[in-house]
Amino acid sequence: MSTQIKKKPGLGRGLSALLEDAGNDVNAAVNAPIGHVSMVPIRNIEANPFQPRTEFGAAEMEELAESIKVHGVIQPITVRKMSADRFQIISGERRTRASQLAGLTQIPAYVRVANDQDMLEMALIENIQRSDLNAIEIGMSYKRLLEECNLKQEELGERVGKDRTTVNNYLRLLKLPDTIQLGIKQGVVTMGHARAIINIDDPDTQMRLYAQMIDNQLNVREVESLAKATKEGKTYDFPKGTDWDPEIDRITEEFYKKLNTHVHLKNGAKGKGKIIISYKNREDLERILSRIQD
Repeated sequence: MSTQIKKKPGLGRGLSALLEDAGNDVNAAVNAPIGHVSMVPIRNIEANPFQPRTEFGAAEMEELAESIKVHGVIQPITVRKMSADRFQIISGERRTRASQLAGLTQIPAYVRVANDQDMLEMALIENIQRSDLNAIEIGMSYKRLLEECNLKQEELGERVGKDRTTVNNYLRLLKLPDTIQLGIKQGVVTMGHARAIINIDDPDTQMRLYAQMIDNQLNVREVESLAKATKEGKTYDFPKGTDWDPEIDRITEEFYKKLNTHVHLKNGAKGKGKIIISYKNREDLERILSRIQD
């Protein structure tokens, strides 16, 4: 296969112009100027040691590779220049892997210089904002930003565009037993399920509630009731049969991510229902309104 990526209409005139002089000249790519987009040989690029994403789904990679075969790499990756002919990924490892799978030998890359501290922060923040990381990976990324980049929670919130409560909710997930964290990563339960039992201090009790949650296919609201009954020393009557709908839980979770407040979806007949949004005070209500209008 030619070392030149055929320019596709999807690249746009601006990016095509930036790559026009670099496409045929491997030496020019290897000596790519700082602050510009160049075609960089994939063999000269190494993985990001600070990559927060730990899993790349095979089916997802195949789908992206097929898209790249048709449209090319629409959004350049970002790399730092290590030496005259070596580059390290800051963001875009998924695109790089898919490009290799698609048989490409070069990839458009924005070249910059960064020290390890800056690179860690950039890589973590860019991946949090651009990738569909699971809640545990996001929590781990937040933790690394706090510990390794010496950020305070307020500073972290400003960097990632989240308020302190949201940041703290993700960090608290990391205190759950490993089995529950794995369940979140694998999509067995949602972050909403996990939040419902996170206020239980005893890990053994958390695991018991987790097992009951799975066995009875409880929705988030039911898990909240179960956790409350457990804390109060009361007996919880598990529902006979279930109308649990994982899609409703997923939508509820998306509402929480968007609004950072409890949202309850009440299902009625024929697909109708109500959305109940909780707020603490008038200021919180204004905050929620501004997020809805974004």
